[in-house]
Amino acid sequence: MVGKYVSLTDSYVSVNEALSHAAAGMNCNIKLEWVESEDFENDKENLKKLDKYDGIIVPGGFGKRGTDGIMLAADYARKNSMPFLGLCFGFQLALIAFARYVCGLEDANSIELDPKTKNPIINILPSQKKIKEKGGSMRLGGHDIELVKGTLAHNIYGKDIIRQRHRHRFEFNKEYQKLFEENDITLSGFSDDGRRTEILEILDHPFYMATQYHPEFLSRPGEPEPIYNNFIKAVIEKKNSIKK
Repeated sequence: MVGKYVSLTDSYVSVNEALSHAAAGMNCNIKLEWVESEDFENDKENLKKLDKYDGIIVPGGFGKRGTDGIMLAADYARKNSMPFLGLCFGFQLALIAFARYVCGLEDANSIELDPKTKNPIINILPSQKKIKEKGGSMRLGGHDIELVKGTLAHNIYGKDIIRQRHRHRFEFNKEYQKLFEENDITLSGFSDDGRRTEILEILDHPFYMATQYHPEFLSRPGEPEPIYNNFIKAVIEKKNSIKK
């Protein structure tokens, strides 16, 4: 798990539990290790340390510290066919990483991290622009998501509409949607009004997905959340392929 608060493992307790639920359903044990994203910023050679893992998760977060390292890790997973799951902030950083390293927008960023960026891949939600007190003003709670038929997301959930929980103030800037799709990113889930992008995936990859929502919030013992299930499945397949 690549993140910014790795010394405080309780920060990701919901993610840890969701992974455990999925692993239990497949009768396997998982070993979680936390990797500090700033290690990759200090020396890109440190990215090779990721080779010993069978999958990478980037959980939620906020703020600028460590984000370049997270994006380097997201790109490393893409290039090296490592199962990858990005969550909320991880979804946003995966999009920025793709813009930088695949689409050639070297200055791509989020308005949150660089308000003056010329390529704001991640913008503030319209409903948040006039709000000064940030505390409880996020887009919170359950919202419906429409899944695009024929995508991995639709296959995973087996339905056209899902409801998931959210906690964010920033979103993907849909002005860049065409550019991403021309470069083989599939945007496979949208808010029911079509305004917000909720899921990204790369089809020509063992498993590369990221969600604006928090799927871990709906995971329960005996009822693992489907995206976590499929992430663990991809991790197992990668591990078994190496053994062969």
